[in-house]
Amino acid sequence: MRVAREEQPCGLGLEVFDPAPVIVSVTRGPDHKLVYTNAVHDAIFGRRPLGEPLLRAFHELSSYPNFSWTYDKVYATRKPVRITEAPLVGVFPSLPDKRIFTFSLSPVDFGPDPEHDRGVLTVGVEVTEQVTATQRINEMSEERRRALQRFESLVRVGAQIVWVTDPHGGIIEASDSWEKVTGQTWEEFRGDGWLEAVHPDDREEAMASWKRAVAGPASLWEHTHRLRTADGTYRHFRVRAVPVREGEVVIEWVGTCTDVERQVQEARRQALLDRAAAATTGVGRLEDMLAALCHVIVPELADACAVYLLPDLPEAPELDEETPYVVDRVAAATREGMPVLAAHRQVRFAPHSVFAQAIRRRRPVHHTFPPGEPTLGMVSGSTERWMIESRVNSVVLLPLIVDGTVAAVLSALVTGDRAPISASDVALMARMLEHADVPLAHAIEFRRTQRVALALQRSLLAEAPAVPGLRIAARYRPSPAAAEVGGDWYDSFVLRDGAPVLTIGDVVGHDLPAAVTMSQLRNMLRGLAVDRQEPPGDILRRLNIAMEALCVEDTATCILARIEGREDRGWQFHYSVAGHPPPLLVTSEGGARFLDGARNLLLGVLADVPRTSAIEPLPPTAPCCSTPTAWSNCPASTWTRAWSGCAGWRGAGPRAAGHLLRRTARPARQQRQGRHRHDRAAGRRFGGAHPGLGAGVAPGAGAGAGTAIGPPGGRLGVVGRAPRRHAADAYRS
Repeated sequence: MRVAREEQPCGLGLEVFDPAPVIVSVTRGPDHKLVYTNAVHDAIFGRRPLGEPLLRAFHELSSYPNFSWTYDKVYATRKPVRITEAPLVGVFPSLPDKRIFTFSLSPVDFGPDPEHDRGVLTVGVEVTEQVTATQRINEMSEERRRALQRFESLVRVGAQIVWVTDPHGGIIEASDSWEKVTGQTWEEFRGDGWLEAVHPDDREEAMASWKRAVAGPASLWEHTHRLRTADGTYRHFRVRAVPVREGEVVIEWVGTCTDVERQVQEARRQALLDRAAAATTGVGRLEDMLAALCHVIVPELADACAVYLLPDLPEAPELDEETPYVVDRVAAATREGMPVLAAHRQVRFAPHSVFAQAIRRRRPVHHTFPPGEPTLGMVSGSTERWMIESRVNSVVLLPLIVDGTVAAVLSALVTGDRAPISASDVALMARMLEHADVPLAHAIEFRRTQRVALALQRSLLAEAPAVPGLRIAARYRPSPAAAEVGGDWYDSFVLRDGAPVLTIGDVVGHDLPAAVTMSQLRNMLRGLAVDRQEPPGDILRRLNIAMEALCVEDTATCILARIEGREDRGWQFHYSVAGHPPPLLVTSEGGARFLDGARNLLLGVLADVPRTSAIEPLPPTAPCCSTPTAWSNCPASTWTRAWSGCAGWRGAGPRAAGHLLRRTARPARQQRQGRHRHDRAAGRRFGGAHPGLGAGVAPGAGAGAGTAIGPPGGRLGVVGRAPRRHAADAYRS
C-alpha cells in the first residue's frame, strides 16, 4: 500500500484495498491529488508520485480530453460514473502496446464535512483479452456472412434458366432448368407454351414486347415479368435474349431467365417506405396522418385498411379478458369497388377478439382463412358482416406503441382471390409504422397534450353567478385549429360588497404550459380582487407585481371590470385594460363604441408602473358591453372594416352585432383554410357556434362568446376580434 503522508490519519482504512486483484486508486480534493494506489495499480501503471494532481502524476493522459472532466463530474455531482472498454496507449512503463480497461469512479468522503473534504475512488480492471476475443469473433462472423453471401450468389447464377427459340420466337429446344423452375414439361413448354407460365396480369405485355423484339432490328431484348414456379407461387424473373446470326441472318435466339424477386421486392418495399414517410411528413392533424398512411397501404399491400385510436388515458388500463374495447375508427381506406369502411365512428370489440389480442400481446396478429369465412367472434358484429360481404381472406392487426403504451391499432385486410397477406407483407407494414413512428408519436402526444390543455382550460371557466336585477351568461368555444388551446380564459364572480366582476384575458402561447400559466393568473386575480375593495387598475398592478416573481417569462393581456350600482339605481362599468382589445359598448338604440378610457401595458412588463381605471356610466336603456379576446393573425384592418360597417346602424343593435360577426368571421375561415392559427371571439344568439371567448354586460340572455350581463328582457348580438401584435402595438391600440 502506498498512501500520501498527509493522508495517513484520514480514517478510511485504505489498506483493505492492498490485496485486491483489481486496480485501485484514490484522489482527494477538487484538483484530484493522488493519495493512494495499490499494488496492482503500480504493477500496471508504475509507481506514480503521491500528493500530486492526477494530470501531473499521469502526464501521459493529458491528451485524453475526458480524463480530467470525468473526475470533475464525479467530484461535483457525487454520482458514480462507469467507463467501459477505454483504450489507453503510452502509460505502461514496460508494455507500450494499447491496453483496454473498464473503470468505475465513485465519490468518497474523507471527514465529517463531505462538502469540502471528499475525493474519488477509482476501481479498474483490464479487459484487453476479452475485448480482443470479441472483436475476433465478430470478424469471423463477418467472414462467414460474406462467404454465405458468395455462396448464395453462386446459387442464383446457377439457377438461371437457359432457352432457345427459332427466328420467329417459338421455343425449339427442351430446357431442364425451365422444367425444374416452372414445372412445365417439354410438351407444355414448346412453341408459345411458355406464356402459360407467365402471370396472367403480365402475359399480354410480355408477349407484345417479345414480338416487337423478334420482328424489329435484331438486338438485346430485356423484360421483367412474373413466372409461376413449380410450387404454384409467382416470382419475378429478368429475361434477356440475344439473336444468333449466320452472316446477316438471324437463325435463332438464346435467352436466360434470372430470379430477381428479392430485388423487385426490395425496390417495392423501399418505395412504399418512402411513400409512407412522405405521407406522414408535414401533416399536422393525427387523423390526416393516419388516413394518408392507410392510402399508402391500399391497394399496394391490402384491399382495406383502418386505424383505431384507443381512448386517451393518463395510464394504460389493466387489460383483462372480460372488458370490451370501445375505440374510435379515425381513418380508413378501401380499394375501389369495395364496400366503404366509414371513418370517424366508434367501434366496440369483444374481449376475445383479434383486436383485443393485438393489444394484449403488443405485437402483430395475423389470420388467414377461406374468402368470406372469418372465424366467428374474431371482430365486432358490423365488421364481421362487412368481412363476409367483401369475401375477406386474411387480416392483420398491428399495434402502434407510443411511450410504452398501445395508442392505436392498424388493421389491414385482403379480399377475394387475391393472395392472402403474407408474413413479408406484415413485416413491411410494421416497418412502415416504424418509419412513421416519430411523426405519429409526436402527433399522438400533441393530441393528448391538446386535450389535457383543453380540459384544464374548461375546468377553470367559471359558472355565471346569480345577481339580483342582472342576468349573467357565459359561453366558451375553442378554435377548431389543433394548436389553439391554452391561454384564453374568462371569469365572473361576485365580491363581498355584492358587485359582480368580469375578467377576460389571454396568456401568450397555445399549449399546455400556457394553460397552466393561465390557471395561475386566473386564481391569483380572483384572490387579489376579493382581498381589497380597490379600483381594477390597482388590482391589475398587484397582479403584475406577482407575475414578476412567479411568472417571470410569461406575458398576458387582461380586462378586469366591476359592475357597480349607482345611487340613481342605474349601473356603471368600472374597468381597467392591460394590453387587451378594449371593451365594446353597444346600446339597444344602436349606439356602439369602444371603451378606451383605461388602456395600460400588458401584464408581465414594467411591474411597478401604476395602472389606470375608468368608470363608464351605463344608460338605463338596457345597454351591453362586450370585452372580446382574440389573438389572431388576421390583418388589423379586418376589425376596423367590420366595426365601421356596423357602428352607424342606429336603432339596430342586434343587427349591428350580427353584421360585425359576419365581417370578422369571414377572414377567420379563410385563414383556417390556409392553416394559419388563430383564436376567434364571437357572439350572437346562444345558438351561434363561432369559436373564441368574450365577456361583457348585456341587456338580457342573448349570447356573447364569453360572458354577458344586463337587466332581464333585453337582447344582444355582438362579436369581438383583434389582431396579434407586439406588446407596444397592443398598448397603442
